[in-house]
This record gives sequence, C-alpha cells and structure tokens, in this order.
Amino acid sequence: MASVKVLPNNPFQENTYILYDETCECAIIDPGMDTSAEQNAVVNFVKDNNLKPVLLLNTHCHIDHVLGNKFIFDMFGIKPQFNKGELPVLEAVVGYAPQYGFRYEPSPIPDVFLGETGTVSFGNTTLSLIYAPGHSPAHLCFYDDEANYLIGGDVLFRGSIGRTDLPGGDFKQLIDNIEQKLLLLPDSCVVYPGHGPETTIGFEKQHNPFLT
Repeated sequence: MASVKVLPNNPFQENTYILYDETCECAIIDPGMDTSAEQNAVVNFVKDNNLKPVLLLNTHCHIDHVLGNKFIFDMFGIKPQFNKGELPVLEAVVGYAPQYGFRYEPSPIPDVFLGETGTVSFGNTTLSLIYAPGHSPAHLCFYDDEANYLIGGDVLFRGSIGRTDLPGGDFKQLIDNIEQKLLLLPDSCVVYPGHGPETTIGFEKQHNPFLT
C-alpha cells in the first residue's frame, strides 16, 4: 500500500508529494521546489528510501506547483503528465515568473496528457483521476482507493477551498465539483491539499464554511 511523503516548498508553502509503495517505485506530484535545499530534500528522500521515480504528475499548472518540473526531468528523466486544458496555464508561467522573483526553468511539455477520467499507476498502486476544475481550468485530483487518500491540489483545503479569482477560475464550478465528486468519497478519506495541513472528507462536510 502506498505511503505519502509531503515536502512544503517555495514562498507559497506549496505541498510537494512523493507517493511510494513496497515496489520502491514512486510518483512525484506537484514539484514546487524553488531552492537547492528544497531540491536536495526531494532527491535525498528518493535516495534514502531507494525509490525509483516513474511518474511526474501535476494537479494543475500554476507556478508554485510546477517550479520543479524541469529539475525532476533533469534528475530522473520523466516528463510531467496533466490534463491538456492546463497547457495554457503552464505556458503563461514563463511570462509572470519574474514578477514573483522566481528563476523559472520552463517545464517540459508532456508526451502523455491525462484525461478527465481514468487511472495512472506506479508499482502496485493505482490512482483514479478526478476532474475538478474551478480553481484552474482543468484541475485533476488523484485518489488512491486502496489506501483511501486524495491528492487534492488546490481544490479543497482544511476549512477552505481553492481561490477562484485567477484566470480560468470559477467559484460555482469549484463548489459543484467538490460537492458532486469529492464529497462522494468516504468520510474517512484523507485529503492531502496543495497547501496547509491534511484533512478528511468527513471533517470538511461538518466544518467547511464554503460547503452546505
């Protein structure tokens, strides 16, 4: 069964996730590393646990979630995978990265784009795709049915939701996707968000002020 390692990165404190199982294959999701120390933390965790990265996934392509895409490609030879609807979001990063003071090395373009449904796999682990735009135009979440956790990106946070005031954002669409897709997951499902602490579906049903 897959384990989850979280590494907060960059000034946005974006959560980079490494998922790995007993085969030692792993998936890296939303690599947001900005500094050499943050890059080293990812590489050292992979090496110390004898892991083999085989998947690079982006829930969406805002700058804080893709800063490390090129580094991961250079280190491990894997290109990112995300929904094609995020491509304009990725392409826009080059233009605005300097405003945030980032030295952004442009991400490789995927060879494989992910659909709105389906699965991706590494080792003995299968992740189901949940298409949940609203924060960004083609945002994906990744659900591990066996281990009952969700890599949720910037859709649902502990006590909050993703912002919808960026290009391609849509408040009603985000709420609809949370209520019609994420809240159907088991109450015990652990949600690992793009920022901040983990939560559960059940906790958010009870306590999230944005959800009825």
